[in-house]
Amino acid sequence: MKGAHTLLINSYNHNVDAKGRVFIPAKWRDDLGGIIIVTRGILGKDDGRCLFGMSLNEWTSFSQKLQSVSLGKVEAQRLLRMMMSGASECERDGQGRILISSALRDYAGIGDEVVLCGMGKRIEIWSAEMWEKQMELGDALGDDVLAELVELGI
Repeated sequence: MKGAHTLLINSYNHNVDAKGRVFIPAKWRDDLGGIIIVTRGILGKDDGRCLFGMSLNEWTSFSQKLQSVSLGKVEAQRLLRMMMSGASECERDGQGRILISSALRDYAGIGDEVVLCGMGKRIEIWSAEMWEKQMELGDALGDDVLAELVELGI
């Protein structure tokens, strides 16, 4: 239903064109809007590097929460600096693509293929290789993680 807010779910494999453009799935376009803020993900180093993408409204809410962190919290300020300085407004073109800067693509190790993963209110943009590693890590989750989810009622 057009205009209805839904959760961004599922994953999609897409090619990155020669200019660095990535196709946004039609199912996500209404929720993400015409401008998608793309920034560095905060999931870790090396094989955990990805990009976060979110609607302008979601970015505003997210960045307000980030900015509420005390200036005295040095590590949190580094995270804020990384996310804000790396953020880019990506306007969706008529064919449903966004242009991801070369700096962001380099950060996430994105080459010719990406996987877009819906994460509720945001998306993650992964290089195909790093996505495969993440799926392998997910398959290997230990009982302690599963027990923690059970404690949360999941």
